[in-house]
Amino acid sequence: MAIRAVLWDIDDTIFDYTSADRVGMRQHLRTEGLPNGYDSVGQALDAWRELTELHWARFAGGETDFLGQRRDRVRDFLGTPLSDADADAWFDRHVTHYEAAWSLFPDTVPVLDLLADDYRHAVLSNSSIHNQDRKLRVLGVRDRFEAVVCSVELGVSKPEARAFHAACDELALAPHEVAYVGDHPDIDAQGAVAAGLAGIWLDRTGLGGRPELARITGLAQLPGLLRGDTRFGVPDTFG
Repeated sequence: MAIRAVLWDIDDTIFDYTSADRVGMRQHLRTEGLPNGYDSVGQALDAWRELTELHWARFAGGETDFLGQRRDRVRDFLGTPLSDADADAWFDRHVTHYEAAWSLFPDTVPVLDLLADDYRHAVLSNSSIHNQDRKLRVLGVRDRFEAVVCSVELGVSKPEARAFHAACDELALAPHEVAYVGDHPDIDAQGAVAAGLAGIWLDRTGLGGRPELARITGLAQLPGLLRGDTRFGVPDTFG
């Protein structure tokens, strides 16, 4: 059966999270000062990224809640046993700079335009509806998506099949009628395939190395892949 809907990841798929996070944190450190234990801003930025991945994995695995992972990131980054209130305040000051750097990838809106008449669209994100719905509205694309489904409210995260199936249920479509597009080969593409969807890995950095996955290196390649409609034929067609 033909693909009828595209389910999207947000961060580092349609929204340039990595750049916004790095630019925002750099500005935050200019204001706050470089924490003890770091020799340079670059070292601190790399540590922040590593801690973000570590604590998001803990959250996705059910080891902590959304606020807990955020507070633990701040404490580990600063090397200080802050109270919840102090950790929240530090993070909130960071968010001001991070949000000032928000932007969509240049290929996002053109591809949404190209696909608008032929496919329905929704979002599945390992974040909270508060964060992601607001982000999409600020970026001017919330009206492009019928539904925004987030793991915090679901109580289950990608790559678990229940997360993908919950998003398909929002669209009232069977998994095999839905394609999922995301930047992570395992959490997004492989997780979608295991759940019965058509998984597509958006490999913007050209990492490669996963021949079993359908892979594109930019969203401009997505319409041709979807419209080929042979379950994407040979994986890695566009690599």
